[in-house]
Amino acid sequence: MPPHAKMEATSASQPENTPPASEKPSAARIPPEINARLRTLAHDLSNAIETVMQASYLLAQAKLDDTNAKWLGLIDQAVRDAARINREIRDILRAQ
Repeated sequence: MPPHAKMEATSASQPENTPPASEKPSAARIPPEINARLRTLAHDLSNAIETVMQASYLLAQAKLDDTNAKWLGLIDQAVRDAARINREIRDILRAQ
């Protein structure tokens, strides 16, 4: 399994002087039932992202021409961005 395959193992980086989501005061709390639904959706999204990450990793093992390698690079970067965004969403929901 590639190092980037486990999305939950790494944490999103915080800009300097910015407290983690768990320490930020929240203007409005999300109702518990909506929070639970959003956490379920974020979990399901993690599973879908994981599938794309694994497929990207496996494709990277194949010999690709330059054009296909560029497309694979775009997919890989996009899925990493999606994983980071999903981690940030989950961090915010956890802080609620």
